[in-house]
Amino acid sequence: MSFETILIDRDPRGVATLTLNRPGKHNALNARMIAELTTAASELAGDAAIRAVVLTGAGKSFCAGGDLAWMRDQQSASRAGRIAEATRLALMLKALNELPKPLIGRVQGQAFGGGLGLMSVCDVTIAVTGVRFGFTETRLGLIPATISPYVVARMGLAHAREVFASARLFDAHEAVRLGLASRAVALGDLDAAVEAEIAPYLGVAPGAAAASKALLFRLARPIDDATIAMTATALADQWETEEAAQGIAAFFDKRPAPWAKG
Repeated sequence: MSFETILIDRDPRGVATLTLNRPGKHNALNARMIAELTTAASELAGDAAIRAVVLTGAGKSFCAGGDLAWMRDQQSASRAGRIAEATRLALMLKALNELPKPLIGRVQGQAFGGGLGLMSVCDVTIAVTGVRFGFTETRLGLIPATISPYVVARMGLAHAREVFASARLFDAHEAVRLGLASRAVALGDLDAAVEAEIAPYLGVAPGAAAASKALLFRLARPIDDATIAMTATALADQWETEEAAQGIAAFFDKRPAPWAKG
């Protein structure tokens, strides 16, 4: 299948590289990318030849969060439309999170908002030093709702509380401390670090690796339909606040939001 916003490359070893391919838009998520990532996750899950998947981005950014045009659509959508779109995003993250293959994040550039959700669904995430990360939703009067189950599962509640609501930017070394990334390496060492994570999986039984990953999800708090519905509703609720209206308007007008003091 051909895609417009992503690329899938497969090598002879059975390693697939899934690339977010909107570099001119900093690989920001829109409706098409969300749909294509969901389809890609299904295809890769069903491909017995695939032993591991690398998730990365084209260009200078890994994923800058939500696309501007997509955000405009959400601003004017009905409540039901917002919940439906948030649910589609959540189901895409769920599909990647539960991919029955090792998923290795190759984070070559900055990531904000939904980009941190994508990092959180990876089994291992290697990030480049010198790039920045942040849960920036609250600057717009929004909340990181849809990504929250995956973020908290990845970082733990204590670490998430440090950065989840402040929109504070942090670097790759702090991302490692917080549990969002596994390792931070120089850009020139990124591919070697990713290869070092891939190599062990090529020596294990694929079915056992998939079963081991599935076992972990049975032991953890489930991210089920009820959780997804709760986060989608929470996001829709926040979209309907005066803060969100003011924050989004200020963002599109390229001016400070009324609450911004620094």
